Amino acid sequence: MVAKRIIPCLDVAEGRVVKGVNFVGLRDAGDPVELACRYSASGADELVFLDIAASHQGRATLVELVRRTAEAVTIPFTVGGGISTVEGITELLRAGADKVSLNSSAVRDPELVARGAERFGCQCIVVAIDARRREGGWDVYVKGGRENTGLDAVEWARQVVALGAGEILLTSMDGDGTQAGYELNLTRAVADAVDVPVIASGGAGCIDHIAQALDAGPQGGHASAALLASLLHDGVLTVEEIKRDLLGRGFNIRPLA
Repeated sequence: MVAKRIIPCLDVAEGRVVKGVNFVGLRDAGDPVELACRYSASGADELVFLDIAASHQGRATLVELVRRTAEAVTIPFTVGGGISTVEGITELLRAGADKVSLNSSAVRDPELVARGAERFGCQCIVVAIDARRREGGWDVYVKGGRENTGLDAVEWARQVVALGAGEILLTSMDGDGTQAGYELNLTRAVADAVDVPVIASGGAGCIDHIAQALDAGPQGGHASAALLASLLHDGVLTVEEIKRDLLGRGFNIRPLA
């Protein structure tokens, strides 16, 4: 059985880590390199670094910041935001990223997923899906949650996996930053629809929420990994505390060093 993963998320704007609620009301949460080092040393399995303003501002990801962050950590590192070409993927992988996350660009040009997977392998291509609840399902949003594409989140997940995505980063916009719990119905629906790992994101407020998202039981979220931001940035919990608790509950979690 593949181990479940705990993944801190660094949302970056103007060179600083930020966090908001439902994608708005952003507040400063610290220096990205400093936080990356802290989480890497504390036992995080991977990191996700998202330049959240890049697509909206029509610019490329901050490559130099990616390079400095990647040089500072010893765990796998995913980078997203403003990636629109195979050349952009190449630049980030050369800067030290292990994987790239495509969101708005995948909607605009789905074949970018296929080209990236063919060039670098499916394991390098993550598709991020920002989903908001609607009657009977969830819509996919792009440009940092500013634009509703009208795409159904579950069907879009199926489509990008068929194109070659090796992982889905699934964020509930309704749960983002609320610490009220992951949207398990959304996570379960997508996890049941695809045969690649799904990272649950948006809403973690306690270890019970994380356990629910990672649980494969009837009421669980079926996620392969839990993405965490404000819970860690605000010092509510540490990676060590989360992993010790989950190990105690019998989860297959990579042990702390």
